[in-house]
Amino acid sequence: MNIKQTDQKYIAGTYARFDLLLTSGKGSLAFDETGKGYIDLGTGIGVNAFGYCDEVWQQAVAKQACMLNHTSNLYYTAPCAELAEVLCERTGMKKVFFGNSGAEANECAIKVARKYASDKYGEETEKKGILTLKNSFHGRTLATLAATGQDGYHKFFGPFPKGFYYVEAEDEAALEEYLKSGKICGFLMEMVQGEGGVIPLSESYVQKAAALAKEYDVLLMIDEVQTGNGRCGTLYAYQGYGITPDVVTTAKGLGGGLPIGACLMGEKAKDTLVPGSHGSTFGGNPICAAGALTIINRIDEALLLEIREKGDYIEKTLLGAKGVKSVTGKGLMRGILPERPVADVVKDCIARGVLVLTAKNKIRLLPALNIPFEQLKSAIEILKDVLAAE
Repeated sequence: MNIKQTDQKYIAGTYARFDLLLTSGKGSLAFDETGKGYIDLGTGIGVNAFGYCDEVWQQAVAKQACMLNHTSNLYYTAPCAELAEVLCERTGMKKVFFGNSGAEANECAIKVARKYASDKYGEETEKKGILTLKNSFHGRTLATLAATGQDGYHKFFGPFPKGFYYVEAEDEAALEEYLKSGKICGFLMEMVQGEGGVIPLSESYVQKAAALAKEYDVLLMIDEVQTGNGRCGTLYAYQGYGITPDVVTTAKGLGGGLPIGACLMGEKAKDTLVPGSHGSTFGGNPICAAGALTIINRIDEALLLEIREKGDYIEKTLLGAKGVKSVTGKGLMRGILPERPVADVVKDCIARGVLVLTAKNKIRLLPALNIPFEQLKSAIEILKDVLAAE
């Protein structure tokens, strides 16, 4: 059997794979088994923040692998502590819990909100509900699926954990009704709904939500799994909205290609987790943390400006172009609504050497933060041609 046949026989059929076998990559180029190159505008769904085989990341990961590959969280390690310090200094958060994925980071946030309420109002309090937005996506564990405000993800897997509620985005009155009800301990939202179609929230709604959460003592929790780590043109997307969350979750691009998730807790929630209240065998793994340090430390103001400029270029080039109904998103997280079926657009892009993603009925772009402008322009021109095809 060849690799594709072996995969189909032995790997669970959870992914509708494209007919493409990738064997190597460098920067924003991926290569298949024939040596054909593809400009990658997906980066493993926003994971390879600095592209494939980034040398700075490579060297840090290799060096750490030769020193200490893993140890229990019963002991201290330098990469874990140093990464937590950088994250707190760059965000104003106070404490960090490390896990292995975005779903785990969001699980942690849910537990933090419920324990915060229990500690303050008593274990029997009704203030244990988690509120999220309709059309949201927060993960694939049972709890984070319950937090996800899309019915399509809820099929087959019930019963779900109780205590999850959903409200329409931008409906300030409905939001206040929930928050003042006395049954909500945490409000979790994405600044740009990624899996929901790359839809940004308005600044006015986000600021109103922050004010209401503070008024009713509800933890304001921001899911930055996909939007964070420079993706939207600020280190974390919420920083472009003028708010200070109580909890921030992130993953994907944080590790630059290795699995790591983080739940950052602000002043209100920083002391909620105590020994025995939560844990993770692999969380804060020194190799993953060493890789993540090279990512965060290079996302500076110069790079963030470049990300915003590249995002503006994508929007200006495609908005109003033939075959394009709309362009949404922020920075290098973009959604394009085509007139053609998205499956056809993806297939034609692959044939012409460009890799793109989808989100519902949109083409989704999550290129490397440092993709060379010339490669980005070449890829967008190909995408523009494909979108214009009859």
